[in-house]
Amino acid sequence: MRRYFEFSLVVLIISILAIILWQAIGRASVELEEAKMQADVAALKIGLMEVVTQRQINGGSLPVSDNPINWVSTPPGGYLGEVDGVPDGKSVWYFERRAKELVYRFRDGHRARFRLSRNAGVESDRAVVSGVGLLRLEDIPK
Repeated sequence: MRRYFEFSLVVLIISILAIILWQAIGRASVELEEAKMQADVAALKIGLMEVVTQRQINGGSLPVSDNPINWVSTPPGGYLGEVDGVPDGKSVWYFERRAKELVYRFRDGHRARFRLSRNAGVESDRAVVSGVGLLRLEDIPK
């Protein structure tokens, strides 16, 4: 009888540790996806700054598109293009035409939104050249 009790206790402890580990992996996964999205945004901001700087040096006009992906040479991975409404995919980028927003849809369904700004103030974003920047708007929950 004592062995069954000890075995049950060990199984219970291992189960609790497995649950704690599973939850930690889930939190790390969400944080990793956020970090990946932020790295994509940083690359887009660098691409925007490069376009503006080249236009200032060489002359010419800036692109007229409100879609920042049309400004840069390489879209982020998982970019679906310009759409009307919310696509079914998860962990994807898309440009919502009506709202004129670049959106990243996370695996859990919430969405991070960004808007290209041509007259961003100094206080609005650090990665701003000649008023052009990519501003993060309030996220949309699931």
